[in-house]
Amino acid sequence: MKGRVLTIAGSDSSGGAGIQADIKTISTLGSYSMSAITAITVQDTNMVSEVFPIPEHIVKGQIASVLGDIGVDAVKTGMLMSPNIILTVATELRNHNSPIPLVVDPVMMSTSGHMLLKPHSVNAIIDEILPIATLLTPNLAEAAKITNVELLKNMDDMRSAAYKILKMGPKAVLIKGGHLKGDILTDLLVTPNMEKIFSSLRVPGKDTHGTGCTLASGIATGLAQGMPLEDAIARAHDFVHKALEHAPGFGHGRGPLNHLVSIE
Repeated sequence: MKGRVLTIAGSDSSGGAGIQADIKTISTLGSYSMSAITAITVQDTNMVSEVFPIPEHIVKGQIASVLGDIGVDAVKTGMLMSPNIILTVATELRNHNSPIPLVVDPVMMSTSGHMLLKPHSVNAIIDEILPIATLLTPNLAEAAKITNVELLKNMDDMRSAAYKILKMGPKAVLIKGGHLKGDILTDLLVTPNMEKIFSSLRVPGKDTHGTGCTLASGIATGLAQGMPLEDAIARAHDFVHKALEHAPGFGHGRGPLNHLVSIE
């Protein structure tokens, strides 16, 4: 076991996304996983039916207890719910005595395009979280929302959005192109000094619940283990691809990945 990863996210009762997906991913990739839960959701593979936010002082306490005792080599954030929770998370991470690599999955919009965060929460993520992020991993809809454009339709749009987001503070941006049509999935990594494309064949099927959480926590695990950013992204991509290929087929909707798949 190498590396300590803290995931700050919501709990998914179906086990396919959120805290549960993060813990399984981090563990399978060989690091020690810890959590700060921001919300409890009632959901299955078809829908999220209820969300119960955790009080911000409890979120703060979870983060502080982990940082103060075991220590953290990388942090991944997912669903942050409200401006108060967002500010709490940002403050706790800023006040830590040394910078910690931070991978941010913004979790603003669902796969179907449903807005998960209210506008004031989106603004809080832009103002408080982006400036301290090592890597932001938005999907196309989230990148469009952050940059205030209607739609990202191609690689040129993705590149333009990525550079706009870089100006908001993150050290790197990985825009996920999975919602574009075609048999090839293409994600674009942009930093102030380089660009890199990560491509793979689309895995057929509907079982894609938790892909964003899995990718972000996989990248955070690589960073916690001392991997360069590009290598951490490449391994996480490989892991998600294999987890999709071996999805167990659970549930009546968009089922979970196989987070126990080996990439050796």
